[in-house]
Amino acid sequence: MGKPSSRSGTFKQGLAVVSATGHLRLGVNVDHVATVRNARGGAHPDPVRAALLAAEAGADGITAHLREDRRHISDGDIERLMSQLRVPLNLEMAATDEMLKIALRYKPHAVCLVPEKREERTTEGGLDVAGQHNHLAPYVRELAGAGIRVSLFIEAELSQLDASKSLGAPVVELHTGLYCETPVGPARAKQLKRLEVAAAHAAKIGLECHAGHGLGFDTVEPIAAIPTLAELNIGHFLVGEAIFVGFAPAIARMRAIMDAARAGLST
Repeated sequence: MGKPSSRSGTFKQGLAVVSATGHLRLGVNVDHVATVRNARGGAHPDPVRAALLAAEAGADGITAHLREDRRHISDGDIERLMSQLRVPLNLEMAATDEMLKIALRYKPHAVCLVPEKREERTTEGGLDVAGQHNHLAPYVRELAGAGIRVSLFIEAELSQLDASKSLGAPVVELHTGLYCETPVGPARAKQLKRLEVAAAHAAKIGLECHAGHGLGFDTVEPIAAIPTLAELNIGHFLVGEAIFVGFAPAIARMRAIMDAARAGLST
């Protein structure tokens, strides 16, 4: 892996950095650049090129989900990302023996364990950490033992946060899909409150808290304003917006909205 940029250090210091500087990290997911590539075959558009462009445009890190069916990101993409990126790579993967071997081979900065169903179009919810403790424990242990930061993608439920803490994972990522899909009004406000409570509880029990899934320009500001969140991971919306305005401008606008929200400003 190339020499990390100065931004990569913030990934390793977690909530202390958030409270000290107010900086909310942006992880850009490049999965759906690969989806477009794979729709026709060949090498274009290249998700690695997109990742490098994202880093130049203000992303603090790159996220890529290597699914069991390889529907978008490929093993070769992970190898190239590891060799070319100068910001941290967050590898999303299912808790399977095959994926564990791949993670241990490449040793990305971070691994986020996610639920995975072959028939789903995208990740549909969080891990049931409380119900799958015994299954997840050896994966968390082996990844952490290899020096990889482990994150668990979960619903904003206190029981799941407590279970994540008991597993020894230092990071959780809250699933924001339901919040994003709920129409503006009291119902969405309820979902936002649920995320706020979960993020506060994560900080209370010593977990670094991230959030992501489905976030766009219209939904990110209230999430970015949650003070105990350290990082947001956003991908599909940015790739789609890039069709109209370009990838770097889309990322720059998202970065600006996040920064303004964290500063208590309005854009």
